[in-house]
Amino acid sequence: MTTPGNTPRTAPQGKTEWRKRLVASRRAVSEELRAAEAALLAEVVIAAARGATDPICCYVPAKDEPGSLAMLDALRAAGHEVLLPVVPTDGAGSPESRGPMNWAPYRGAESLEPGEYGIRHPSGPGWGPAAVATADLVLVPALAVDRRGVRLGRGAGWYDRTLPLARPNTPLVAVVRDCEVVHALPMERHDVLMTGVLTPQHGLRAFPLTVD
Repeated sequence: MTTPGNTPRTAPQGKTEWRKRLVASRRAVSEELRAAEAALLAEVVIAAARGATDPICCYVPAKDEPGSLAMLDALRAAGHEVLLPVVPTDGAGSPESRGPMNWAPYRGAESLEPGEYGIRHPSGPGWGPAAVATADLVLVPALAVDRRGVRLGRGAGWYDRTLPLARPNTPLVAVVRDCEVVHALPMERHDVLMTGVLTPQHGLRAFPLTVD
């Protein structure tokens, strides 16, 4: 991460410091740039999903996460079934006591309702946690991802407990801003490696990445 105004020249040492700096960096992004990057993601996501015949797991961007509902609508317009995560309502316990996320089909913006942590999800019954095993592609929100595929999330651990349920060899793709693809992040034993990254400018790239 070397973009002035977005990335510290000295890399943080631990996950807590990484999260603090990345969240601050995202908050500094202008609405104009955020909207422009969201529009680009809605375009490049179609190429990323090319060849998928089973559902695609995606997410509703929350707060300052890259993307918008246009990304989901673009996938549906291309003929894909889109599944969105539903955070369990009993998820207030310790990370060790939480289970995997539920999944429900996206039927447009009008089908969404507020959920846990303010994250919108489809109303009505879900397909259960095992639905992620039906997906041909899983698009995962992240604060950053490194060139090995190590992903940094917000720390709740929902994806750490959900992604192991995906089928072997299913593409697991982190969605971040271009400047959030970094050289190296701290890795822990429970971290699930991403197989690729989707960014507004570069589209889909597979890991490991070579140095630019």
